[in-house]
Amino acid sequence: MSKNIKKIGVLTSGGDSPGMNAAIRSVVRTCAYHNVECIGIYRGYQGMIEGDFKEMGPRSVNNIVNKGGTILKSARSKEFMTPEGRQKAYQNLKTAGVDALVVIGGDGSFTGAEVFNNEFDFPVMGIPGTIDNDIFGTSHTLGYDTALNTVVEVIDKIRDTASSHNRLFFVEVMGRDAGHIALNAGIGAGAEEILIPEEDLGLDRLLDSLKKSKASGKSSSIVVIAEGDKIGKNVFELKDYVEANLPEYDVRVSVLGHMQRGGAPSCFDRVLASRLGVKAVESLLEGKTNFMVGLLADKVALTPLEQAIKGHSEIDKELLRVSDIMTT
Repeated sequence: MSKNIKKIGVLTSGGDSPGMNAAIRSVVRTCAYHNVECIGIYRGYQGMIEGDFKEMGPRSVNNIVNKGGTILKSARSKEFMTPEGRQKAYQNLKTAGVDALVVIGGDGSFTGAEVFNNEFDFPVMGIPGTIDNDIFGTSHTLGYDTALNTVVEVIDKIRDTASSHNRLFFVEVMGRDAGHIALNAGIGAGAEEILIPEEDLGLDRLLDSLKKSKASGKSSSIVVIAEGDKIGKNVFELKDYVEANLPEYDVRVSVLGHMQRGGAPSCFDRVLASRLGVKAVESLLEGKTNFMVGLLADKVALTPLEQAIKGHSEIDKELLRVSDIMTT
């Protein structure tokens, strides 16, 4: 173990996700296990610039493993994008005696960490926290599993109404650039069609699919749409188009929005957060830096931050095929 690192800072940045608190808890308790001090940095990089720090010990993270959101808060920081802002942050860390940093967030947060490492040779380690699951180097990001369970539960409830009133529901889920939530939740909830940014289904095929559903005797349908899907400008325009071309359908729209980011994390996310937190701290103590800890083939593994940021998280082709068969 490295003798150079005596105090580690931890922060959450970007959009919150269920499991972030469990990761904070893991980082704090792993530090305590190895007799290393831990500092919580509030409001992400902005808090780093303003010196908003608090010492954290094992008891300060009691009863947070089950809570959504982040006790350290999160904020976007334009100031951290400037050399002057990063210099202030560096000075605050040095004044507080912080020797290394664990950053819990997405690719924007990791980009900030990498730049900071390059400028000041400051040891950093990333933990992927975003419900979109769109980060290269891990099969699961923190919050993704919880978001899937939330979406499936909501779609199950919407289906009750769809069936009772013979309606077609368009359910929009998060995923501006990635369709992981839509694809997995759509299969899990038995959606009749799934629209994702990675696959341009096309309006004609959507209409054909809905016509076939009607002809096969289905009186109600659920279509799950990722917010970044390219088929229409937005889900409401899509609704208007379908109603104009298939007047026999009574179409409703449900935009799930930020409810997908909240709530108690699933057992999977709590365990994943615990594993990643341990690996992040112990990797720093081993002298490693500029990596993201992630899950690959169910093993905790390190991916260089640069690869995690620039790499592309691919949609599962086998799942696409399963989706095609299930929506037959």
